[in-house]
Amino acid sequence: MKIRLPASTQPSAHSQMGCILLFPLALLQFPGTGLTVFLLPLAVVAATVMFIVWRLQRQQLDKTAADLQHTRDLLAARERERDLAQDELFRRLYEERELNKEKTQFEAQLTEYEKYAALAQLALGAAHEINNPLLGILSHLELELKIENDSEQRAEIEQCISGAKRISATLRGLVNYARPAPPVLSRIALHRLVLDTLTFVEGQPILRDKVLETHVPQDLPLIRADASQLSQVLMNLLLNAAEATPAGGRIAIAASKLTYVDSIEIRITDTGCGIPSDVLSHVFEPFFTTKRGKGTGLGLSISQAYLRSHGGEIRVDSVLSHGTTVTVTLPIRQEGEQKEEKQEESEIIV
Repeated sequence: MKIRLPASTQPSAHSQMGCILLFPLALLQFPGTGLTVFLLPLAVVAATVMFIVWRLQRQQLDKTAADLQHTRDLLAARERERDLAQDELFRRLYEERELNKEKTQFEAQLTEYEKYAALAQLALGAAHEINNPLLGILSHLELELKIENDSEQRAEIEQCISGAKRISATLRGLVNYARPAPPVLSRIALHRLVLDTLTFVEGQPILRDKVLETHVPQDLPLIRADASQLSQVLMNLLLNAAEATPAGGRIAIAASKLTYVDSIEIRITDTGCGIPSDVLSHVFEPFFTTKRGKGTGLGLSISQAYLRSHGGEIRVDSVLSHGTTVTVTLPIRQEGEQKEEKQEESEIIV
């Protein structure tokens, strides 16, 4: 007996398994027939086989899904490891670049120190070999000047004396640069030191027709420094500013206590011609000068050496045709003095 269902009632693929399982129940509705007795075991076997096949397919699908998830997890782990490896590589490359940069800077500093050391040895040797006969020459010229009555001869002798004194001053500059004397530290009122320095230099012919201004507060803390060396540094910077400033120009010196560090900043500003950028990077090199026939090129080098012996620094900022500002930074207390103060504070018993 065949049962035909309409097309609209044909079972879907998702319900075939249920239809197969329900088929034996449908056969039970027709008892007493031989066909029912024959088909019932066959339907049960077919249903069992289909169930086993479906179960195996389901297990296979579950295993495939689990393998897929495991693969995805491995892929994510590999991507994380790759990202970590890239970060480590970039970090090492950055560290290597920084080390190479520091190495280059260190080698440049070492080369500079070696050059200065060789220059110092040369300067000390030259000063010793030249200064002794020069003193004899200068003494003889001064004796000749005393006994000479002819005006032309006296002018020539005075010119020779001036040249000899210039050589002597250059030698002293070499010695001071190559082997600066250790600073004799004392408590200094910067306001008073600046006024004394200005009083000394304002009579120089180079400062005529130029305005000198001072903006150094009187209430600045006392600094620990060598008054002679610091006065020489200020004098040198003021004379340099005067040489670069035309008549009617302004030269100002100011000072202030820095906010976040225990230091004082001194600024000398002029309205002169300024310094070209290609010259600015060489101003602290010994014997470098733009004053042809007038300067030795040691003024700023010696000033830098003096300031560094105090734990200070010097910086030059300039704009061509607008002026130059020289900034000097000095600690209020020296390193040894700071350690002593800390030791004294630690010994105080409350």
